[in-house]
Amino acid sequence: MEQQLLTLLADTQSPRADTRKSAETQLQQLYVNEAFPISLTAIASHESVPVNLRQSSLSVLRTFIAGAWSPNLDEFKGQVLVNDANKAQIRRALLELATTTETPERKVKSSASYAVSKIASADFPDDWPELLPSLLHVINEQGTSDIALHGTLKVLLDLVDTGFSEEQFFDVARDLVSALFAVATSQTRKPILRALAVAVFRSCFDTLEMVMEQHNVAIRQFVEEALTGWSPDDESGNKELASQWRGILGLKIQVVRTIMKIRMIFPALLTTQSPNFFSAVWTELNNALPIYQKFFIEDQQQGRLEDVDGLPYSLDFLVLEELDLIQTLLKAPPVKAQLQQELQAAGTNASSSGWLPEIVKLASSYAQVTAEEEGMWEVDVNLFLSEETSVTANYTPRTCSGDLVVKTGEWLKVLAVEGILSHMNTLFADTSASWKSRESALFMLNVLLRDFTEVSQQIPPDLANHFNQFVHYAIQQEEELLRARGYLVGGSLSRVAGDSFQQTASSYLEATLKAIQEDPSELVKVAGIRVLQDLMLGLPRSTAKSFQGTVVNTISEFVAAHDLREEVDSDDLKVTLAETLRDTIMVDSNVVLSSAGIDLLFNIASSGADNFQLTMIVTEAFEDIVDEITEHGPEAYMRLCEKVLPSLMGAIDVGNMTEENSLTNFAADLLRALSERSLQPLPAGFVETVMPKLDRLLLGSTEAELIRPATEAVRHMLSHDFAQFIAWRDPQSGKEAIEVVLVIIDRLLGPAVDDIAAAEVGQLAAELVERAGSERLGPYLPQLLQAVAQRLATAEKAQFIQSLILVFARLTLISAREVVDFLAQLNLGGESGLSVVLRKWLENSVNFAGYDEIKSNIFALARLYELADPRLAEIPVKGDLIIQDTGRIKTRSQARRNPDQYTTVAAPLKIVKVLAEELSAASGNQEIDAATRAALDEADSDDGDDDWEDVPGQIMDLNLGMTKQELMAFGEGGSESVFAVRRRDDETQAFLADFFRRASTQPGFQDLFGALTAGEQAKLQSLG
Repeated sequence: MEQQLLTLLADTQSPRADTRKSAETQLQQLYVNEAFPISLTAIASHESVPVNLRQSSLSVLRTFIAGAWSPNLDEFKGQVLVNDANKAQIRRALLELATTTETPERKVKSSASYAVSKIASADFPDDWPELLPSLLHVINEQGTSDIALHGTLKVLLDLVDTGFSEEQFFDVARDLVSALFAVATSQTRKPILRALAVAVFRSCFDTLEMVMEQHNVAIRQFVEEALTGWSPDDESGNKELASQWRGILGLKIQVVRTIMKIRMIFPALLTTQSPNFFSAVWTELNNALPIYQKFFIEDQQQGRLEDVDGLPYSLDFLVLEELDLIQTLLKAPPVKAQLQQELQAAGTNASSSGWLPEIVKLASSYAQVTAEEEGMWEVDVNLFLSEETSVTANYTPRTCSGDLVVKTGEWLKVLAVEGILSHMNTLFADTSASWKSRESALFMLNVLLRDFTEVSQQIPPDLANHFNQFVHYAIQQEEELLRARGYLVGGSLSRVAGDSFQQTASSYLEATLKAIQEDPSELVKVAGIRVLQDLMLGLPRSTAKSFQGTVVNTISEFVAAHDLREEVDSDDLKVTLAETLRDTIMVDSNVVLSSAGIDLLFNIASSGADNFQLTMIVTEAFEDIVDEITEHGPEAYMRLCEKVLPSLMGAIDVGNMTEENSLTNFAADLLRALSERSLQPLPAGFVETVMPKLDRLLLGSTEAELIRPATEAVRHMLSHDFAQFIAWRDPQSGKEAIEVVLVIIDRLLGPAVDDIAAAEVGQLAAELVERAGSERLGPYLPQLLQAVAQRLATAEKAQFIQSLILVFARLTLISAREVVDFLAQLNLGGESGLSVVLRKWLENSVNFAGYDEIKSNIFALARLYELADPRLAEIPVKGDLIIQDTGRIKTRSQARRNPDQYTTVAAPLKIVKVLAEELSAASGNQEIDAATRAALDEADSDDGDDDWEDVPGQIMDLNLGMTKQELMAFGEGGSESVFAVRRRDDETQAFLADFFRRASTQPGFQDLFGALTAGEQAKLQSLG
């Protein structure tokens, strides 16, 4: 069989698609053959077989194992295709291949390791008890070769990551960590092997974090033991030869990452050692700087290097990790206390002597533009902009150095700026200083001032004026990056220097406009466009207003000189242009009525309509523009419509002709915004202009991103000017407006349109029913409601379900009895329409979103309950979740085997349960809000030492500022107020309080009250 498999494996790598597909099909057909996994294992173990086929055999074997080895695996297909004897043989062979087999092919051993971990996740420890003892024996054996040790550590890394359950890991953790520690501290092992051992050790903490709540005391004791012996010496005391440089770097990187990981989970355990760590890392960074400067700033050495095991080993990675660690250590109480003491001792010289200027100097040195960045930014300004606006995922020593200065600024405020000034005075006075060092110093200032802007932190005017000399120097230099940085710093200063800086800011604005128009460098031009955002927002409104027209014209000229549609990789530039134009227009939105501002904004967006960030910026800006324009009355709104409707109608036509769906979608969303914020009545001719195109789109498209905003636009027109709407008639078909809308609704409720696309159709139907009434709809009304009920029966998406339910909720507010009677006589698949609709309604009410929607739902449910219709009591609905607390996170396979179960209750009881929950929600969850607010206030406090205190079993992520219990509460219908989703609603709360007081006097309510949970009863008893 092996020869047959070799042929098939080779065919799976054929360039011919039909050959590959045939081979893959034949391999799957061989699954049922008992020799199949044995033969694949044998092929992988044969040294004579080409490496690509050995890897391929292991890949196929892993897929087979996932689907046919054990029902304990998530990907299991339902039938075990390997007997116990063959399993034992395969386990043994794969483990040998992954560990002790002396093969130089690391990729083969790595693939075998993945297969071992997959089997272990199903078989260890019950069916494979010897696995871990075997691995530990190889590690602890003095004579183990480097190849065998490497393979064993790789298997352990995969096991810790994916193979162990939490309980299994905890049982073996001490032996495992002891073995790893021995390798990590061994001076006779290669540094890269020691690095791999540290990586396995760090991975252990991910598992420890998962079982913190169940084994808190034991885990704390274990970690304290495990950390004994780890010290800064492990990081900085390596004196190996230069030939092992790669391994030394890899080891140091893993040690630093491990320290960071421990700090995240058990910060208090590292507090006492934090000064030693800080000192060691500080020394490391200073020692590494000359080498980093030569490798990456002066030369273009390759960085961000990782080996086949995914272990990083280049100097830039180490520098990045150490810069990240040192900014964390700044907040450690012992380090902070020591540094604070030194600042106090320095007195008025704190900004120019001691550690503050030194840390600024160090950060500034590592923030210098690398040779690689310099080359890329000069070729592609978009890369420069992505770094400048912090939207890149590329975290570099430059950006990390900026974060270090920001952390210092969060603590020391203006003193940190004075520290940068001291450094810049020295640097710019040094005639031998490079332009890169000066640019990086300005970059440090830029980053800190941007952060000050975000938190509304001002700096004294005289301090700001000290920086003007450096800005003027920079913008006159030959180096384009230095010129660009000068303009950027000028913009940042205008945001934080106060009103007295106005005259200087105005001069910066004039210089920036001139640079955009005349500077030969494209990079300086786009930097100038970015700077305009700061300058327009930094100037007083009256001053900025006088520059609006000039700024719009300057941007217009820049756009005219660039074919943005052809520049497919210019998304960052388009976003920057849109943001600058938005900030310029919003100084006084009336400028769009007398300039090309709005057309220019649409033009920029249409050139990149498939870019979500770009279209979102423009759409939100347009919404704000419409809001402000409507405040000036109907004439201003009419002028806005006259200006934008031709562009929007044209965009829809262009989008249809070019089949550019994203452009059509974008135009439809702007129509939605325009109609949603319109005054009543609409300008004359609005419906006539817009409706024919919306009708065509809604009847011809199935794309959710188009149908939703188009549906909303129709609804808003119907709502804001019903008279103009019903007076319109489709010029092509001759149909009246109401018939046109009914046809649209019928299509959106049909099977051709999915739940997501049709999410707004219920709101449109409800609006039509309310506005037109039964007198205009006539026989169409029951047909419409039946169609809504039928689609509700099969709807699955929460937003769509809510939309359809609201049709009946809003009708219930008008005439609850008629709604119940109508639904009761409906037959939906052999079941009463009342039962189908009410079950869906009550089981989804907890998921409703939107202030008005939730309020309508509450009032409608109360009306239903007050009917006291006996038909409602006969309808069983889903009640409370039956809690099965296993203490473990439920996996997908466990969820499939053991789905959530609920109690069953009668509809009236469910209504009471829903309204009791809403009673609490309408109060704004004051108790939780207060606690959360206090926690957030504490998190925002200046001391910032919280990160170095353990919160056992509570904090899931120190950066999140939220406990696991609070987070999990969202999935259980808990507090929404933590994210401010629900606000206090006195009217609804008063309504519910009155409802429950009246209901409590009615017959049968005490029985319902007795069936409530203790928490629900407490909520009602709180009413008094």
